[in-house]
Amino acid sequence: MEQREGATDTTSQPTQQQLDQQPGDVALTGRPEGTTTTGTAPLLSEDDTTTYRGRWEDIQAGFVDQPRRAVEQADALVDEVMQQLARTFTQTRSDLEAQWSGGGEAGTEELRVALTRYRAFFETLLRR
Repeated sequence: MEQREGATDTTSQPTQQQLDQQPGDVALTGRPEGTTTTGTAPLLSEDDTTTYRGRWEDIQAGFVDQPRRAVEQADALVDEVMQQLARTFTQTRSDLEAQWSGGGEAGTEELRVALTRYRAFFETLLRR
């Protein structure tokens, strides 16, 4: 089927703008959270983020009295967050692979949410 000049192909993949601006992004907990200021799905649940930030603040406060202990605790906390992220991405991949191997097809929305999470994590890793 030939497309007219200037016509929009509605069967194509979503544009980057659509990926960035879709409402109703889903947090890792699977519940709707709305988009973030960057338009991507959050990497961690709101509760996990609050807990990790509180622990970080405690670590920083302890630096004055016990700097070595604070650095050790910071290392452990970062490791814990990385492990949480690894488990989340492993579960996302497993869920998608289970659908594909069962002959099913993941919906565009599920794939969009997965891609926005990967992009958010990727951009975080490359941020200066």
